[in-house]
Amino acid sequence: MTAGADAPDGRRRTRGSGASTVQDVAAEAGVSPMTVSRVLSGAQHVRPELRERVEAAVLHLGYHRDENARSLRRRRSGLIGVTITNIANPYYAGLQRGIEEVAARHERRILVGNSNEDPVRERQLVGDFVGRRVEGLVVVPSGQGPATHLQPKALGGVPLVLASRAVEGVDADTVLIDDVRGAYEAATLLLREGHTRIAFLGNRVSVFTGQRRFAGFRQAHEEAGVPVVGELVRQGQQDVDSAREAMTELLALDDPPTAVFTANNRNTLGAIRAIAVAERDRSGAGGRRQTRVVGFDSFELADLSPVALSLVDHDAEELGRQAAEMLFERLEAAGEDEQQAPRLVELPVRLVEDVARL
Repeated sequence: MTAGADAPDGRRRTRGSGASTVQDVAAEAGVSPMTVSRVLSGAQHVRPELRERVEAAVLHLGYHRDENARSLRRRRSGLIGVTITNIANPYYAGLQRGIEEVAARHERRILVGNSNEDPVRERQLVGDFVGRRVEGLVVVPSGQGPATHLQPKALGGVPLVLASRAVEGVDADTVLIDDVRGAYEAATLLLREGHTRIAFLGNRVSVFTGQRRFAGFRQAHEEAGVPVVGELVRQGQQDVDSAREAMTELLALDDPPTAVFTANNRNTLGAIRAIAVAERDRSGAGGRRQTRVVGFDSFELADLSPVALSLVDHDAEELGRQAAEMLFERLEAAGEDEQQAPRLVELPVRLVEDVARL
């Protein structure tokens, strides 16, 4: 766009007129409005060439930010609300560290609440955070029950980012892990090794990640022409003890599984404990080979596992960082004439066949 040319909305723009919007700057620079906001707020991780284009467009159009809107934001609490689903799972400590790192860079503090996968508790936490005038929310949703508490009307304009899980009917920025691909690669590895009776240990069917990881597990079986054995599927384990019990039951079958895919680190630890006990009880008896395990999510001391173990690994801290970056981009763009549509980011995973490489 040149000085004096018509803007996309039909209005006339002139250099230094002060009437330009962030959308005009984005069009001039050939970037998204969110990138413009990131550059103007001094955010990190903007490519130098994009930063230069935005700065040149700002100068050319004489763009000025709405300082009234910014001053309103500065009068807020300086707090970011974070809800997680299982405080006992070290995975969420990593996610929290990632959020806190970005929040600190923006001179904000975080408030953390644990929903324990309870939708009522989640609604209470979100309501409490909004009542404390948090500037934004990062929520790992339980995915159960109505999600009216995550709708814009209930949040009163507080920006929301969903982490790890999406929620049907909630249009918000969302950061996910490539659950389907990770589970597919895990099951494919076991099938390639010759296993045909592969157990599945996962959390509740209503949990978004559990659904996606079972879908990847099933897809690998379909492509290999090997049916999923229904009696070897256990869904509903939310902690290590329930996973251990489920794996113990599977090992007691007349025709037990030769391998198991565990859909999160709680289920992996439970399976390892059950297998280790079974191996100890029949030590010296010979016969059956040890049950093979491939799990989703890494965990501390995984390299010391007493059973054969591979893992689908990803960076929980990066998940937290991405969610927080998206939230602050929303905060910086508040008060502009137009908001960008909700965004979805899906972070990659990697299959580590030798856990000593973690």
